[in-house]
Amino acid sequence: MKLTRRNFVKLAGIAGLVGLTSGFTGCNDKPEDEIPKLQAGNIQPADKATVYFSKTIDAEHLIALYNKINSEITGKVAIKLHTGEPHGPNILPPDMVKPFQAQIPNSAIVETNTLYGGARSTTERHRRTLEGNGWTFCPVDILDEEGDVAFPVSNGFHLKEVAMGSHLTNYDSLVVLTHFKGHAMGGFGGSLKNIAIGCASGKVGKRQIHGDDWIMGDVLLERMADSGKAICDHFGKHIVFINVLQRLSIDCDCAGAGAAAPELPDLGILASTDILAVDQAAVDMIYNYPGKDKASLIERIESRSGLRQLSAMAQHHMGTSDYELITID
Repeated sequence: MKLTRRNFVKLAGIAGLVGLTSGFTGCNDKPEDEIPKLQAGNIQPADKATVYFSKTIDAEHLIALYNKINSEITGKVAIKLHTGEPHGPNILPPDMVKPFQAQIPNSAIVETNTLYGGARSTTERHRRTLEGNGWTFCPVDILDEEGDVAFPVSNGFHLKEVAMGSHLTNYDSLVVLTHFKGHAMGGFGGSLKNIAIGCASGKVGKRQIHGDDWIMGDVLLERMADSGKAICDHFGKHIVFINVLQRLSIDCDCAGAGAAAPELPDLGILASTDILAVDQAAVDMIYNYPGKDKASLIERIESRSGLRQLSAMAQHHMGTSDYELITID
């Protein structure tokens, strides 16, 4: 079934299309001017993106969607996902990710340490948390365990470069596997947040994005777009994006056990080679869900100016919000 974004939004609002679905410590002490620097490339967005969708959230459909978008995924593959704070109730289930990772040759899950203190602020603590949360079935590479590398930002809003975990340069391709949800600072956490904050090094890169005073609003979201653009430019065609709209809390997985319980039902999985299109499609599904269960999540998005993520990506030419939705069910 094929739908343009315009028709998808119209139909979702009228006929409930979406309702058809079921139910500051780090490891690197180098000053920024000593961080190795890379050269920027450029991504070329398509005129219209394709976003694949399944209302069924399980390993089988996750793999089927990935197989629709993986033609440029080659070599050593990083799978970026949020592995969560200890005992977080809303993280992607390791039992679903395990068979997904197993069918991607030469792949590893990748993470970075946090800027805020706590259970993931150092590599030692982070590895204990990974084990406790069940991420023991494959290698997990903490990208900033051995420092940073500066990724250039071409024509950034605020940043000229962002310090990423240095191990990210060891990979040829990046699979961005995202638990889509709300976020206390960004409004929502989609594919952009997963890479922009999630690949930035704990001590340097995350501070470049958040600032020393933990900025909010448009400036934060524009810095996120700067960081995400640096990563997308680096990988070029060798990057894909999957948003899992499951356990749609207003809180990020960084909230851990204290995350708010979801009010929306699970909506499904979206997959694309276009980061803007896949995040736009997820937002569209939430906004056009029939019923009041979406109110808290929409309030979280709008109270944090979250939609600026989408317009900032568009200004950066990171993709297109004009997409065709193709369901595989």
